[in-house]
Amino acid sequence: MTGHDKTPMTPAVRVLRQAGVPFTEHPYAYVEHGGTAVFAAQAGVDEHAVVKTLVMEDDTKKPFVVLMHGDREVSTKEMARVLGAKAVHPCSPETAERHSGYMIGGTSPFGLRKPMAVYVEGTVLELPRIYINGGKRGFIVGLEPKELVRVLQPTPVRVATA
Repeated sequence: MTGHDKTPMTPAVRVLRQAGVPFTEHPYAYVEHGGTAVFAAQAGVDEHAVVKTLVMEDDTKKPFVVLMHGDREVSTKEMARVLGAKAVHPCSPETAERHSGYMIGGTSPFGLRKPMAVYVEGTVLELPRIYINGGKRGFIVGLEPKELVRVLQPTPVRVATA
């Protein structure tokens, strides 16, 4: 099939294909520490619809994933409250890579190396379409939030902060 020859075969792409998820491919010029704003600007999409995959851990070092709007941050205080944990914080890049199997800047919630609980900011699910990492730096996939729910069964939370 044409077009598939350029698709990076990441664990995320494998999971999406196995699950029959219709997705669009959006390669872009990755910029170190550029975050979701770089893709949003290059693709001409609202950064609010670009979803970042954050690997975090609680005070017992238990890792989990939070899917958040590109233009919002996770309130670690609220997230800790949701989990009933004393504290939560982002994993170090090395720890995040070890848990997810992905390089920082290329972390996808699909095809994680270790099974982890996945939480999603509730308003992400209200968007008509979201753009999320496809498992490689410079590679984003576009899909409907209902597909994210079907494949990952994430727990919706309200932990965003501007």
